[in-house]
Amino acid sequence: MILAPGVFIAGVVIFFIVSWDAFEAIILPRRVTRKFRLARIYYLFTWTTWRFYARLIPSKKRRESFLGFYGPISLLFLIAVWAVGLIISFAMMQYGAGSAVNLTGGTPSFYTDLYLSGTTFFTLGLGDVVPRSGVSRFLVVAESGFGFGFLAALIGYLPFIYGSFADRETEIVLLDARAGTPPTGGELLLRHTFTGGHEELRKLFKDWERWSAQLLESHLSYPVLAYFRSQHDNQSWISSLTAILDACALTISGMEDVCARQAQLTFAIARHAVADLCQVFSVVPHSPEKDRLPPEVLLLIRETLAKHGTKLSATPEADQKLLELRNLYEPYVYGLAERFEQPMAAFIPAKKSKDNWQTSAWAKTTDGTAAAALIHDDHF
Repeated sequence: MILAPGVFIAGVVIFFIVSWDAFEAIILPRRVTRKFRLARIYYLFTWTTWRFYARLIPSKKRRESFLGFYGPISLLFLIAVWAVGLIISFAMMQYGAGSAVNLTGGTPSFYTDLYLSGTTFFTLGLGDVVPRSGVSRFLVVAESGFGFGFLAALIGYLPFIYGSFADRETEIVLLDARAGTPPTGGELLLRHTFTGGHEELRKLFKDWERWSAQLLESHLSYPVLAYFRSQHDNQSWISSLTAILDACALTISGMEDVCARQAQLTFAIARHAVADLCQVFSVVPHSPEKDRLPPEVLLLIRETLAKHGTKLSATPEADQKLLELRNLYEPYVYGLAERFEQPMAAFIPAKKSKDNWQTSAWAKTTDGTAAAALIHDDHF
């Protein structure tokens, strides 16, 4: 008999809200466009709060380290929110059913139902609180089975999340020696001006076409991955993707004889990824406040590439095409960079610096001249 139907129904509603949200986040391998989601509200509130306190940290290194903790911590707390929500929902259903339990040394209350729900959900089976009605026994059996399935799903969910993160970061690390640190599109093209470099550039664009598709699939299905930051403070998935888009735009607009077709394919998938991610995270695309490619920088890129045997077209048509391509992706990557507190990649390095592989914890730099000669002779 249901003695408090309002409380019982409220428990059922909470159960369906929490369990459906967990199903969409853990099991459903597709984008969820519904606005009202427990996980969406959770990340909107916690990330806004976390980012606010991060901005109060004056040290850039400490601020980046603080932001780096958010992804893993938020995931663990989200799981805790789901678990607590499910435990409370079953406790409310037990209470609505009249708290029909036998308690050793006390009078049953809502706290007794909450305790019974917690021990049942985690399959502890202590036995000091025993259900005595048909409805109460059914709820205990149902919660026990559901709790076991919930924990089993998490066992498979967490390794997948960290596996996807590792797959994403592998290509970002490989970009270190190919595009500089932080990566830039101009540096990427310059470092592929060696003999046979254009074919290597085509292969790299092809690898990043697949990487962009994997990023699109994994981050749409499991948005929490977007909050996981790279191992190094001067690297990120947003800046790396931007560098690839920049390099593709330069190649398509001014280097038609150099793997232009592959650059078009990579550009299409990469742009698709940033546009869809903006939609998922409710990011409004908007252009950067400052032009990322002023005329003097574009002229420097052309002159530097020309010195190394790669001609970048300087016609008005090429300039217009480059501008049109930039307008297709810059507002999206800029919006994502602001949303996730990531630095916006430039077309060329802001200053001369060593790549990550040229540094170590015991010395800020290795022998710079010798180390640089292993990969390239010149840079911007």
